[in-house]
Amino acid sequence: MPTLPSYTSGTSEKPLLGMTIGDMFDATVNRYPDNDALIVLHQNIRWTYKELHSQVNLCARAFLAAGVRRGDRVAIWSPNRYEWTLTQFATAKIGAILVNINPAYRTHELEYALNQSESRYLVTADSFKASDYRGMLYELAPELKMCAEGQLDSQKLPLLKGVINLDDHKHPGMWRWQNFMALAESMPQEILDEAQAELQFDDAINIQYTSGTTGFPKGATLSHHNILNNGYFVAESMGFTEQDRLVIPVPLYHCFGMVMGNLGCVTHGSTMIYPDEGFEPGSVLKAVHQERATALYGVPTMFIAELGHPDFASMDLSSLRTGIMAGSLCPTEVMKQVINKMHMKEVQIAYGMTETSPVSMQTGAMDSLEKRVTTVGRTQPHLESKIIDPGNGSILPRGEVGELCTRGYSVMLKYWNNDQGTADAIDEADWMHTGDLASMDDEGYIQIVGRIKDMVIRGGENIYPKEVEEFLYTHPSIAEVQVTGIPDKKFGEELIAWIKLQPGVEEISDEALREFCKGKITHFKIPRYFKFVDNFPMTVTGKIQKFKMREISVKELGLEDI
Repeated sequence: MPTLPSYTSGTSEKPLLGMTIGDMFDATVNRYPDNDALIVLHQNIRWTYKELHSQVNLCARAFLAAGVRRGDRVAIWSPNRYEWTLTQFATAKIGAILVNINPAYRTHELEYALNQSESRYLVTADSFKASDYRGMLYELAPELKMCAEGQLDSQKLPLLKGVINLDDHKHPGMWRWQNFMALAESMPQEILDEAQAELQFDDAINIQYTSGTTGFPKGATLSHHNILNNGYFVAESMGFTEQDRLVIPVPLYHCFGMVMGNLGCVTHGSTMIYPDEGFEPGSVLKAVHQERATALYGVPTMFIAELGHPDFASMDLSSLRTGIMAGSLCPTEVMKQVINKMHMKEVQIAYGMTETSPVSMQTGAMDSLEKRVTTVGRTQPHLESKIIDPGNGSILPRGEVGELCTRGYSVMLKYWNNDQGTADAIDEADWMHTGDLASMDDEGYIQIVGRIKDMVIRGGENIYPKEVEEFLYTHPSIAEVQVTGIPDKKFGEELIAWIKLQPGVEEISDEALREFCKGKITHFKIPRYFKFVDNFPMTVTGKIQKFKMREISVKELGLEDI
């Protein structure tokens, strides 16, 4: 029997949603007006869909009154708050393009994102953790201190006209949120209805900047159709109904929060629950306990922190049923604890990228533990996946490792103002090239092996760091491990393993770890170097930054000249 090609398409009896986000939101409000829609525990907000609808319409009318029109860019730079969600749905209703700014950005990155996206307005928190947003804005645009609201004329931010600050206090040149919302009084609801009726579901509605591990960040430009359907089908896979209550501790600025979280809930009449401005494991546990949540989102490191929290045993998590773990593969022991101790029997793994809205693969509620810890599931409904030879582009047989590509409704429109970047990512047949190395089994489950750029070539041998990591996870003293390549004179590259030990384990020698590897993995896959750490360099969304690991390791080992 001939080997199957590494290609699958996701089937579904449910059609794609052919409508805008605003129209979908209105339809849900009409179906479930009295359902809990948004609960923001740290701001003491508890709104039904009818109440949320009223606030969203006010916000949309305020943006119209301020001069925002279809296609204008409105940036948001804030941790998780109710104003984030109002801005998300209000801009969608008027057809403005929401530009998500990473809450961890500093002045240089903020300046780049605002100018590259040509944003006219910015909604901003006053501060978050160690970030003084207001101070950074006054540094970039000192003209703010002397201008009237909405009248900014800045040398460094020439296109930005207005800043809306979420602080309770008034600051020079910026609207207070409450004063901004009051602008709605001058804008009739009929004008908003007319603006909403003109929109098309293929219009761009969101720009999200990729992490920019190489060069400048690129602005993935997403449509109503992209993200509304992705949120819908992610939640469909989890069996969401209007009875579900989802705790969202992941950042809203990222697709995980605003698409899989907010749009997943709104397409089903479910409840969005924000436990805190940023991730705090105690707040998450309290939110699940207090609100009788049925679902929880997070990356594996978040679940590890929740399981290890001192209040864990005193919290009733028995209401949990499902949720999503994404960002990286989950260690087997962690997955077992999430299923058994957190009652998340139907927890699922999702895989994707910002450029694909984000999810293109997902495990199912009934998939085995093995499938949930070794694969990222199967192709999502209405999407296609293939694995190709990175050299010649041909589809590989099942089981072989190559580049994962995805096609369908979820693929972004483009990178904003970056034709070359778009052409490099999306080929002539509309396939998005992910840059991830993967293989597909006979059932269509896809296993991510690593990034093409993370692949280590040692003396001509290809090594996939993820394979070495999975082996080292089996050592009883290792809690977390990340493996990357660093330069070597003799072999071109060598492996270094960054290791976080289990609580109570004081130390283990490099030699003991090498002995553990001998005879179990091929000799050239045994790391030459080991580094013991308390944590890893991460993005704000909890993704490991291997390029930073490499930079630190090269400097510490004195390998700059190689």
